[in-house]
Formats: sequence, C-alpha cells, structure tokens
Amino acid sequence: MIKEQEIIIAGFGGQGVLSMGRLIAYAGMIEGKEVSWMPSYGPEMRGGTANCIVIVSDSRISSPIITKFDTAILLNQPSVDKFEKAVKPGGLLIYEQSTVIHPPTRSDIEIIPIPAIEEADKLNAKQVANMIMAGAFLEKKPILKIETLIEALKKALPPRRHNLIPLNEQALNRGRELVKQAELA
Repeated sequence: MIKEQEIIIAGFGGQGVLSMGRLIAYAGMIEGKEVSWMPSYGPEMRGGTANCIVIVSDSRISSPIITKFDTAILLNQPSVDKFEKAVKPGGLLIYEQSTVIHPPTRSDIEIIPIPAIEEADKLNAKQVANMIMAGAFLEKKPILKIETLIEALKKALPPRRHNLIPLNEQALNRGRELVKQAELA
C-alpha cells in the first residue's frame, strides 16, 4: 500500500492542471488523508504555464514545498523539459504523448506515454484529457479510490455541471485502461 505520494502536475493553462490537482487533494481529504495542494501559474493563465504540487499522505506532511517528486504528470513539452529531472529515481513520469515532441529519456524511472488528448477527442470532449491522465495515474499509484475522485468531482463541480460527471468517470476509466494496455505491450 502506498503511504505517500509527492506529485507535480504541469502543463499549459487551460489543460485542467490545477483542477486535476485540486480533485486529487479533495479526494484525499474525503478519504481522511493528509493533503497539500500548491498551485503555481504564470501571469498569462490560459495558454501560459501552470503547475501544482500535490501531496497525499497517510501521515502528517512536514512541508508542502518540495523539489523532488515521486510522480510527475506532464501535459506538454515545456513541462517535460522542466520537471523530468525532478522525478526521484524509481519514480513515475506520465506524459501526454501528442504534445511532447522529445519524450523523456531517463532510465531510472518508469515512463508512460498516454494519448489523453486523442482519447478525449474520441469521447467528443477535449476537456476530459486531464481526467484520462488522472485515471492513468491512479491505476499506477492507487493512493485513492476512483469512486472517491468521482465523489470529489461532485463536490467541486457546481450542480449545473453534474451532467458531466458520467463523462469524467468514463475518462478516468479510459486512463486506467490505457495504462493496463501499455503494460501488456
């Protein structure tokens, strides 16, 4: 059982980076875990860079400010360039493969490309690419239950957007399936 995950999630503003991190933190709170969510974004917001550090732990978190991560979930090339080196040896790096021209090359971490944007297009909903990435992450590092993330989504989304919950659940499950397929290949 995973006791703690220190995660960096990064990409362009508008890709759902901060909301993915916030949902993971909310889900951790629902499960009674210690959590930290620290967003960071450039002044240009949408189209600029955004990242957040999320820590989910079974015990107290000593500091939310960290520079080395167990997992990196990266949605674009600038994020891979910036954070690939920040993954701890033995860690996990999941990246969105259509937005990354030069894939990560480290041999001391597990690297998984996920076609999240392509899969979101198949669902006719580009906005769920981040949920596909979240599902892939939780398949590899089951620190939270998918059901809890859905519960967090219900709390985070305004009631008028609850019609999107089944689509988000489908996206989470698709991310999990993509990791299983990658492991079989």
